[in-house]
Amino acid sequence: MSTETAPPVVNAAKASMQGAMKENLREYGLVLALVIIMVFFQVMTNGILFLPVNLTNVVLQNSYIIVMALGMLLVIVAGHIDLSVGAVAGFIGAVAALLMVDYGVNPLLAGLLCIALGAAIGGVQGYFIAYMKIPSFIVTLAGMLVFKGLLLNVLSGRSVGPFPPVFQLLSAGFIPDFLGPVTLVAPTLNAAGGPTPGTGIVLHSTTMLIGILIVAAMLYFALKSRRNREEHGYAAEPFSFFVVKNLVLSGIILFLMYKFASFKGLPNVLVVMGILIALFVFVTKRMTFGRRIYAMGGNEKAAKLSGIQTERLTFYIFVIMGMLAALAGLIYSARLNMATPKAGAGLELDVIAAVFVGGASALGGVGQVAGAVIGAFIMGVMNNGMGVMGINIDWQQVIKGLVLLGAVAFDLYNKKKA
Repeated sequence: MSTETAPPVVNAAKASMQGAMKENLREYGLVLALVIIMVFFQVMTNGILFLPVNLTNVVLQNSYIIVMALGMLLVIVAGHIDLSVGAVAGFIGAVAALLMVDYGVNPLLAGLLCIALGAAIGGVQGYFIAYMKIPSFIVTLAGMLVFKGLLLNVLSGRSVGPFPPVFQLLSAGFIPDFLGPVTLVAPTLNAAGGPTPGTGIVLHSTTMLIGILIVAAMLYFALKSRRNREEHGYAAEPFSFFVVKNLVLSGIILFLMYKFASFKGLPNVLVVMGILIALFVFVTKRMTFGRRIYAMGGNEKAAKLSGIQTERLTFYIFVIMGMLAALAGLIYSARLNMATPKAGAGLELDVIAAVFVGGASALGGVGQVAGAVIGAFIMGVMNNGMGVMGINIDWQQVIKGLVLLGAVAFDLYNKKKA
């Protein structure tokens, strides 16, 4: 009797494991792709990619892209596009430079004024799109031309800088080590008796503590989600698979935090990004506002018939996009330590590419915050890796274009297959 019933149990367990792997491959396929790309460039750059200083540089180089990608995700999910974000970011950076450098305005006040200006710009564009029914492609293309022209006009062809040191900390600063450094391996001493640079391992303990807290929170919410599924009678993935998956994710997080901790700690801009990412995850997954955006992007007519005020929702989306473009412009300017006439040129292409590579649908209604962030890092790691390898900028553009085309084609293929 037991011999006859054993095979179905084994087959059921095997099918459950295969189903869990298939489901998680869809969910974490981008993470796997990012890891594979990073390992590839780590090998091709002879170990340069994973150096702490280079990983920190990757974050700093892509911080403003990720900030704008969060807003662009909402725009694309809603079924629109925004081609003006790069020009708006450059223009806001120029305004910030005039306020702080030429007129001596307090950096915090100048930053708030610039973000308010970005919201106003987004509101104007959103009004034309939502209430005048002009396609977003046309409105934002016009916006791109307008703000490129205003950028040149405001700066009068000159570069303005440097910014006050306090403002530079937005992009060039690191969180303080409240707990004090921890020495794992003592540095070697030089002939003068001082430590030799580049030797020894001294960790930024506050960064490591933050990493441990992030992993603990991730495991807590993963266990809580699994328990809720089981309590409500939904099938949960095999426990062994659940354990392995979370151990791998925890290992990746702790490894990256260790790399940051062995340099200068977490960059300030990474903390800003982390707060924004958490906020947008909450908005898209827990708030009615976020669910309405997905509903509108999936079927605008049905959303309107269900009582959603699609015009007002579209207006708010572009206000948010304008604010994030302004913040990105501040970060970009702080990193360059000046505002230049060419600031923001081409950034909109990197932002849009990041969202599409991250799994957002060109047809609207589909996309996740995590996907947009990972897509931005995929493009950033590719830029960094190809730069270190010495690949010409022309071929870099070709490769990035093919990656973007492949990501969108893959999305459309999956929708047709479904």
